[in-house]
Amino acid sequence: MNFAFSEEQEELRKSVRRFLDDKSPSAEVRRLMETTEGYDQAVWSQMAQQLGLQGLSIPEEYGGSGYTYVELIVVLEEMGRALLCAPYFSTVALAANAILSSGDDQAKKELLPGIAAGDTIATLAFTEDSGRWDEGGITMEATKSGDGYTLTGTKMFVLDGHVANLIVVAARTAAGVSLFAVEAEGAGVTATPLQTMDQTRKQARVEFSNAAGRLIGTEGEGWNTLSKTLDLAAVALAAEQVGGAQKCLDMAVEYAKVRVQFGRPIGSFQAIKHKCADMLLEVESAKSAAYYAGWAAAEDSDELPVVASLAKAYCSDAYFHAAAENIQIHGGIGFTWEHDAHLYFKRAKSSELMLGDPTYHRELLAQRIGI
Repeated sequence: MNFAFSEEQEELRKSVRRFLDDKSPSAEVRRLMETTEGYDQAVWSQMAQQLGLQGLSIPEEYGGSGYTYVELIVVLEEMGRALLCAPYFSTVALAANAILSSGDDQAKKELLPGIAAGDTIATLAFTEDSGRWDEGGITMEATKSGDGYTLTGTKMFVLDGHVANLIVVAARTAAGVSLFAVEAEGAGVTATPLQTMDQTRKQARVEFSNAAGRLIGTEGEGWNTLSKTLDLAAVALAAEQVGGAQKCLDMAVEYAKVRVQFGRPIGSFQAIKHKCADMLLEVESAKSAAYYAGWAAAEDSDELPVVASLAKAYCSDAYFHAAAENIQIHGGIGFTWEHDAHLYFKRAKSSELMLGDPTYHRELLAQRIGI
């Protein structure tokens, strides 16, 4: 079993990094995070048309490129490194994965080509006011209405919910949790942007009032699809966290080399050496966890539920620690608004909590391996 990236995958990494260095420098991240939309439409279109990123892991028959999840985590790692402000995670890691996991061929044919082309911004709405990530947290109801369904209720913390065209909604019918495709511009759908600590990743509160929804997959089987989707999304988020953690390590080491105190670089002091060494160990271990989880996702391995939770828990801790230590090593300047360290710190904290915090995933991991 070889977990090294192929030449083609490394070339993909280089081209994505070049693109993001050009389109998502720090100044652009700061500009976009102050806007309500939180992304640049022109860059979003370029990502789809020039690089094919939105359709990367979507099968060719649905308008995508048909690559595996390994290529997707390469891209997400680079996006995490650059703090890309775009609805990519919500569209690809959440909504597209939910549609692909549903087994609904008709829904795939209708919905995936728009996502792959960059025409559709999509998201997944399943968390509610309780903030729970499990099946019990889904209480919103869907009622059969003619050939379709109507949905009434509220979804919270919906990633990019205010700019999405398509919302995949988890709601309960008499048969149990089911998934529905809802047009965001349709009647009865109201999205309100939320104030978030991490301004680089937008969230919204979405209210549904007798909104028309189209069933995706089998009625009552929604949680099976959603559970698989959340595992895949956890792997995607772990890869993104690895990219951010590596960037924090690079920033800290670079500063330790050039900042002189008492006539010598601070990197020569034992306390700083130990901090950097600990960060390196954690970042490399996080990479191993995320890459293995990416392989499991690509192979649709039985190990996926276990390694997804393991990767999410470990990479969350590693990223947050790297982001915090980066600020410590930078000293006073690291605490200022002008320095980028706080952008990574906030992203690390929001990513740690998203899809369930490390404690939640360690508990899930224990359940899944039968402890």
